This record gives sequence, C-alpha cells and structure tokens, in this order.
Amino acid sequence: MGKISIKKIIVKRVIALYLGFFGLALAILFKILYLQVLKGDELRQKAEDLMLKYVTIEPNRGDIYATGGKRLLATSVPYYEIRMDLNSNALEDEVFRHGIDSLSFHLSRLFRDRSKEAWKRDLQRARRAGKRYYLIRRQVSYQQLQELKTFPIFRLGRYKGGLITIQSNRRVLPHQMLAARTIGYLNKGESGNIVGLEGAYDHFLAGVRGIRLMQKTAGNIWIPVNDANEVEPENGYDIVTTIDIDIQDVAENALLKQLSMREAHHGCAILMEVETGDIRAIANLARNRNGIYTESYNYAIAESTEPGSTFKLASLIVALEDGCIELDDTINTGGGAVRYYDKVIRDTKRDGYGIITVKEAFEVSSNVAISRIIYDNYRGKEEAFVERLYRMHLNEPLGIEIRGEGEPLIRYPGDEYWSGITLPMMSYGYEVRMTPLQILTFYNAVANNGKMVKPRIVESIRYYGKTVKRINTRVIDHSICSAETLEKVKIMLEGVVENGTAKNLSNENFRVAGKTGTAQIANAKYGYKVDSRVSYQASFVGYFPAEKPKYSCIVVVNSPTSDVYYGNLVAGPVFQEISRKVYATSLDMQQEMIPEEGYLAEVPFSKNGHRASLEKVLKDLDIPLSGQPGNDWVQTTKADEFIQTDPLNIRENLVPNVREMGASDAVYLLENAGLKVIIHGRGKVLEQSIPPGSRIEKGQKIVLTMSFT
Repeated sequence: MGKISIKKIIVKRVIALYLGFFGLALAILFKILYLQVLKGDELRQKAEDLMLKYVTIEPNRGDIYATGGKRLLATSVPYYEIRMDLNSNALEDEVFRHGIDSLSFHLSRLFRDRSKEAWKRDLQRARRAGKRYYLIRRQVSYQQLQELKTFPIFRLGRYKGGLITIQSNRRVLPHQMLAARTIGYLNKGESGNIVGLEGAYDHFLAGVRGIRLMQKTAGNIWIPVNDANEVEPENGYDIVTTIDIDIQDVAENALLKQLSMREAHHGCAILMEVETGDIRAIANLARNRNGIYTESYNYAIAESTEPGSTFKLASLIVALEDGCIELDDTINTGGGAVRYYDKVIRDTKRDGYGIITVKEAFEVSSNVAISRIIYDNYRGKEEAFVERLYRMHLNEPLGIEIRGEGEPLIRYPGDEYWSGITLPMMSYGYEVRMTPLQILTFYNAVANNGKMVKPRIVESIRYYGKTVKRINTRVIDHSICSAETLEKVKIMLEGVVENGTAKNLSNENFRVAGKTGTAQIANAKYGYKVDSRVSYQASFVGYFPAEKPKYSCIVVVNSPTSDVYYGNLVAGPVFQEISRKVYATSLDMQQEMIPEEGYLAEVPFSKNGHRASLEKVLKDLDIPLSGQPGNDWVQTTKADEFIQTDPLNIRENLVPNVREMGASDAVYLLENAGLKVIIHGRGKVLEQSIPPGSRIEKGQKIVLTMSFT
C-alpha cells in the first residue's frame, strides 16, 4: 500500500512537471507569435531606427566677393576627416598586403605624426579587428586630400581602397579685419545668422542640404550606406558686393591712425558713389579692453546719435524751400549766446560773430544764427518745419539689408518729450537722432542733384560664375527739394571748405564740399556731463569733386580723449586721406592737361642702342628722329626738337663700344661677340672694363659699371 502511494505521488509530480513545461512552452509560443505578428512591424522599425538613420549633408556655402567679383571677402575653406573601411569586401587581402608598407610610408611622410612602422602596425591591427570606420586623420586640407588620393591602396577609391572622406567647411576672411563687421559671421545660435552680409543673404549663401543614409556598426560608429535615395546637396550662391577692397584698406588705415592719435573710443567711415549709392568702403573700429582697435560693431549702420552741426544743412534747406531766408540775409548773433526759456545756446567763438550772413553762419557753423533762423520763422508753426524734414525722409530708416539699422528720431510737436526748446535744439542737431549712413544718404542726395538713392552694398548674386540676379539702385526720392535751393546749398557747402570751419581740408587738386560737426554726447542717465567731463562726437560729411560730385563720404569719431575734438581736426583728416587716395587712383575724375598754344615739350634724353627699337619708341612718342638709315646700331645726340643718330661701327673680333647703352642692348652685343658679361648696378653703361676696339678673346669676362650702383 505504501509503495502504490509513493508511485502515485511520483506520477502526479511528473505529470505536473510536464504540464508546467507545456504551459511555459505555450506561453513562449504565444509571446513569439505576439511579438512577430502583433508587434513585429513596430519592433522591426525600432531596431532599424537604432541601426540606420538619415543625416543631412551640408552644402558648400557661397562666397562673398568685392566689387567686380574677382577678389574674395569671405569664403569657405574645406577640411576633411579621413577614415578607412578596413573590412570592405572589395579590399582584397593581396592588395592590402602588397600596399601596406608603401601606404604607411606615405602617411608618415604626409602627416609626420608617427613612424612608418607605427602606421603599419595600427593599420594591420585595425584590419584584423575588421574596423569599418578607422580614423586616419581629422582636419585634413584640400591639398593634403588630393595628395592622399594618390597613395597606394587609397588610389583604388572608396570600396576597393577603403577610403572614406567626410567634408566640413570653415569660414575665413582672406583680408582678415577689412570690412569684417559688414561681411559678418556665421552664428549658430537659436536666432540663426543675423550679422552682416552673412546674415542678410544667408538664404542665398547657405544652399540646400542633402540627405544620406548612415548605418551603425560595432563600436557605435556610423558609416554611410550606398543608398539610391541619397539626395545631393545644392551649393550656395555667391554674392558680389560694392566694396572696393583697396579703398576699404585706405579707409580703415586712415581711421585707425586718427583714432589712435586722438585716443578715441570708436569711429566709422563710409565712402559712397554719388549716382548709384554704391558703398565702396565702410570701416568700423572700436577700442577693446586691451586697447586694440577691432571691427566689433557696425557703428556706421547701427549707432543712432545726435548728429550735431551736420544737421544744420537740413534746417537751412527747410528755410530756403519755404522762402524764409536768402544766403545774403543777415543775422545778429550778438555776443555769441542766445537764451530760449532756461536753455542758453552758445557759439564756439567766445565773443560771437556779430552780424553775419546766412552763408557765413553756415560756413562758421554758428549755433546762435541757425537756431534764431529756425526759431524766428517757425515758432508757432513747428509742424511745418518738422513735416518738411519728414518730406526729405529724414525720419525713415533706409531699410538696408544688413540687420540692426539704428532708428532715426525726429520728434513731432505734441510728442511726449516735445518742449519749448525742442525747435531751436533740433535746428542745430540736438533732440534728433540719425545714423552715420542715414546722414550720408541725405548729403549724397544733395551731391546727386536732389535724387536720394538707397545705399547699395550688394550688386549681384551669382551661381557658378553666372549672374542670376542683379541688385539695381533704388531711388527713394527723385528730388528732396527744388533745384534753386540745391544750387544755394551747394554754394554753402563749398564755402565751409573754402572759407569756414573746414579750410584745412582744401587742396589744389580738386574741390571739396561738406560740413563739420561737433556734438556733445548725451549719457542716458547723467546727461551731457559725467564726472564733470563732456564727451564729444566729431564728424565731417561731404562730397568731391565739388563741381562734379563722384563720391560722398562721412567720418564720425566718438569720444576722443585728447583735448582736440572738433570735426575738422578729428574726422576731417580721415576724409582728406580717403578722398585724396580715391582721386589719385581715379583717372576719370581728373581733368585732362591741355598744353598751352605754342608749347613744345622738351625732347628727352635717349640711350645708344638698336636703331629699329629706337625708331619704334620715338614714333609712338611723336618725337622726330634725324640721321641716315643703314646701320643697325646707333649713338644718339639730343637736339632742341629731335634726336640725332650717328652710326655705331661694330667690327668683328673687336670689343664694341657699349657706353651710354641700356643693359639689354649692351649684353646682346657683347655676348654675341663671345664675351662673358658681368653687370654692376642698373641704368645705362658708364664704364666697360675692356676698352672699345680691343681684340676679343673668346670667354673673356667684361665688367660693365652702370649709372646707378
């Protein structure tokens, strides 16, 4: 009985065990079916997502050129990451075995980072480990890549040679600091590219990204997959600016020199072509903490400040247009001060200018005279004055493509901060705000016979050298005022340089028209004085040549710390240096020299030499040549109205006379005669070491002493 019970117990336990295993098998089978059928697609997608992914391929960013499209201002220099697929099915063992020594030698010589033996050992080890994405080198230049493609094994290409190249680009400015802030830079922040031309034309420069399928390998390394769905990137467009790099260089150096001399905080200079509005140079320099001047902010476009006396031109245009004044009208400036309510306006001349004409008031920049003209004629009619300013677009931003343009400010009567002194203060450039570029655009309109054009900094957009879009000059206003007013205004602007505050900018080669400006800088918290000190902004804006304006220019220097702060002495020299350089290099601006009637140019000195060459040169110069033809070699004599020639006898085996010859003719004759020539100096031959007529010994040395040693 006991044995039967034990047997039953064992059988029950075996059955339970089998049932347990059977239930577990069913559960596993159910789970497999669940994963395969119900969750299969989802899990397969997750696995694929972990092993495969699409990545973007960055296109080549477009270049930025100076005017004409030949000189680069900004470009992308390609750099490469080089890897090797040492487990490629197409890379045969025999190819690897026969090429590894030579490849290691070339890699060692190119990169100079390890020995040939070390390269061989590392590559063999990676081959045995089946590395699919072995790193060869980062930051490889384009020139290095081209050389690397010729190396053994690598020259077989991507699959048979295992060569993998990954390109990345770095933005560089070939001219370094020149116009750096205007060109801008790449900003990878949330707001994207917003600085300079790089930001303004990013949608053209950036190009279109491509797509590539990548696969994850052992070691968590992603490698590209040869996928038919890969989308190639489209490279960016190039933009051609209006910047002239030579003039830009002149502007920046002139500005730097003056900023350093005056120990100023910052400054800017802009040169604009009058008719088109093309900006040929735009320099911005500021002193950093280390005392070094750099292009850190675009003051020319972004800094909106009280312009001071340069605004007087706008005030007088309003008064002239309304018939309130004429140039020969007189104003009594008294002792050089006038009070409006609690504000006293003063002239820089201590005792004042007394009674002066409107023209003289502008030339000497009298604050008292200008404020009295505007206050006396527009008190109670403030709207008429301001609306005239508005009609000249002085309250409107230019809308230049580069972001960050400063907002102009010209208050309207009834505004929150309008007061009894606002009108006289506005008349000479206070309680208004404008940027240097906005002021220059206004003066440029005067130079352009009243036509106001929008400043242009990009002239065209190109793709692979072909122009796809041309940016034409846009006219803001065909006439900011009447022709009669313009004529009077130009007389005043020329008078500033001929008789007034900018007499130091006058020169004998061409006439300049313009206006100086010296403004106190207001601190938002403390007003115009901080610690009993006043900061100044010095400026000069004008155009040249005055009789037929080709260029307009503005220079603004902020916070000079030396005792000199007037516009003609601080900003004027920068304008002068820029204008003189531009004039000297622009033949179309210079008047043709017409000789006086009966004038004969002096016949030049001529060297002895080959007659045919001499005849050709003198014919081009329209200089008469006298003497009998026949001899190939001649000696010359200068006469009053012609060049006299006489035969120069050259006899075989005798040393010729080469005195008074140029080096090329002398060497030709002497070497053809069998002599070895040694030349000391340059110019014409003064002495020859072997006298003429001496018998020649072949290979003999002869020393020629030239006129300049």
